[in-house]
Amino acid sequence: MITRREFLKLPVYCAAGAAMSSLLPAQAVWAGTSLAPYTREARYYKKLPMKKVQCLLCPRECKVGNRERGYCGVRENQNGTYYTLVYGNPCSVHADPIEKKPFFHFLPGTKALSFSTAGCNLNCRFCQNWEISQARPENVKSISMPPKEAVAEAKRSGCMSIIGTYAEPIVYYEYMLDVAKEGKKAGLKTAMVSSGFIRPEPLIELCRYLDAVKIDLKAFDEEFYRRICVGELAPVLESLKIVAKAGVHLEIVNLVIPTLNDSAVKIKEMCEWIKKNLGNEVPVHFTRFHPIYKLNNLPGTPVKTLKNAQSAAMKAGLIFAYVGNVPGDPGENTICPGCKKVIIERMSYVVTKIAIKNGRCSYCNRAIPGVWS
Repeated sequence: MITRREFLKLPVYCAAGAAMSSLLPAQAVWAGTSLAPYTREARYYKKLPMKKVQCLLCPRECKVGNRERGYCGVRENQNGTYYTLVYGNPCSVHADPIEKKPFFHFLPGTKALSFSTAGCNLNCRFCQNWEISQARPENVKSISMPPKEAVAEAKRSGCMSIIGTYAEPIVYYEYMLDVAKEGKKAGLKTAMVSSGFIRPEPLIELCRYLDAVKIDLKAFDEEFYRRICVGELAPVLESLKIVAKAGVHLEIVNLVIPTLNDSAVKIKEMCEWIKKNLGNEVPVHFTRFHPIYKLNNLPGTPVKTLKNAQSAAMKAGLIFAYVGNVPGDPGENTICPGCKKVIIERMSYVVTKIAIKNGRCSYCNRAIPGVWS
């Protein structure tokens, strides 16, 4: 069994800005691994006749027979009781710059202990972390890191926050929830990077313990979600509303993929929906796609397309619209909507200037939405 110290020293590979730990091939089973220590009874499910269960965590509402797993591959029916198989069993742990998530209005210039288990409840053809998101927990290298130990590791690593990210925190919901609870007790900020494909009740509970949520709004198109992500748009839009209503800091990322979701009409509709339903101060990131996973046939996103999307957002009335995955582009900087001066200057994941004091612009004293300390 690999030790935690050895695991955290493993090389970390980056794919389009997303970190993941060194992994075995997806087909392989790590000899000697037992998932038994990492099982906990799942939350949000109901029992059905004949030892079947129905998961009530995400919109799929999987009906799962005895000894079978749900779509995510990390929740299993054992004799009529539904279990998570990944509690305290992350396969990826790393201290990242917060800008890598990306969060631009949440503790800029700080580090976040980022963690993930295997599994996902979507199957996006452009997934940056497909080696773990599409893997079963027994097929990846993992360590034992219960919530209290995860929080202790964040403290040791000099992180101001702890974040569920990389794959999909929704499928390791019980672990994410308890990490957030322990993080709050320890004085850390807590956050989640998610696709938002979750039912309302569990999300409402989780929001009580989170300081920030970043949701990937993959497109403003149901057909895109069905065909490219094997999911649905409507539940994601509902999740965005829930997070905003809960008063949790929210940021949105839209990965702009040539020919698939780069329609100027759809981007305009999306921006107008965001302003109407979430307000005009929600930070929105339009990020550059790089060929990966099952979409290696497409080119990277032209920077001009991202600039056009940023301009469309501003015309729709969104104040904080960003360009992402284009290191050095001024579209990464935060501009005060009052005095129009640069108040956060970024070069990729490095913050070179912060002119915000007590949540206000240092130049004109205009309030800037976010979590700053």
